[in-house]
Amino acid sequence: MEANIERSPDAEVIFIFNGIRRGPVSDGYRPAHLIREDYLTTGVHHYYGVSQVPPDGTARGTITFITPEAYPASLWVGKVISIQEGERVVGAAIVERILNPILKK
Repeated sequence: MEANIERSPDAEVIFIFNGIRRGPVSDGYRPAHLIREDYLTTGVHHYYGVSQVPPDGTARGTITFITPEAYPASLWVGKVISIQEGERVVGAAIVERILNPILKK
């Protein structure tokens, strides 16, 4: 799959950033996500109603993961996914709704 092909989001989430970042994140931000205890993957964030979220802010929106078929049955409502930049945890995403049936546990 080509990286620049648009596809439907995988999950609706609440993003909670912890204030570690120096600046805000913008719609289209692509951090790493600890989707499973042993699997870190990239995903694209889209935020509802805002174009940026401050370093200690909260927003609702979606995540579109790359290669979700590599980690099937790994999401459930209420799951907390770590948002990371390298080893640094910059926030969390709380799953509100799973949009991709491949990921539903």
